[in-house]
Amino acid sequence: MPKGLDPAALVDDARPLAQSRKSEQKRAEILGAAIKIINAKGFAAATMTEIGAALGLRDAALYYYFPNKQALAFAGHQRSLERFEAILVRVEAGGGMGLCKLRRFLKAVLDDGVENGPQLYFGDHSYLEPAQQAAIEGWTARLRLRLERFLEEGLADGTIAPCEPALVVQLLVGMLIWLTQWAPGTPGLTNERLLEAIETTALQGLAKA
Repeated sequence: MPKGLDPAALVDDARPLAQSRKSEQKRAEILGAAIKIINAKGFAAATMTEIGAALGLRDAALYYYFPNKQALAFAGHQRSLERFEAILVRVEAGGGMGLCKLRRFLKAVLDDGVENGPQLYFGDHSYLEPAQQAAIEGWTARLRLRLERFLEEGLADGTIAPCEPALVVQLLVGMLIWLTQWAPGTPGLTNERLLEAIETTALQGLAKA
């Protein structure tokens, strides 16, 4: 979570929430179920009852962990951005040239989806409170700049052809978001096949001859 971002200050509800380790595990399970349902149906159509049912819980039990659906969605965005940031940190720490970092990043995002489930799509958070929206937008902007640096490094070291890093990052992130939603229905799909498709459509176009 970015420094200074206090989720408690961004939720208008004073009810005590679960804090134990067991409760944190249950919160993570609820977030995982909520992310899948919100991604599939959208925030407005997703209900606390449906999210609870996915875990065999009554919707009243969810309010022990999250005061309302908005707070649950906000926590889902936070969790997704934490995972995204952790991937960027690992890739940066591994070093290498710009295109190599970009390839490792794409693979890591796909592998993370298999291991930890889908992330909450970053594109829409209009249903959040203004303070929550501002927090997510600020965090997303910082991570986007870190990813743009991979392309800028590739431009500098000659592994990436001339391009607009900010625009390419938007395209790559959008591709990852929609691939994880649409592609799972493909028979026999593996991350290796997804990476090969990404390589063919995107990275070969970026690789400098």
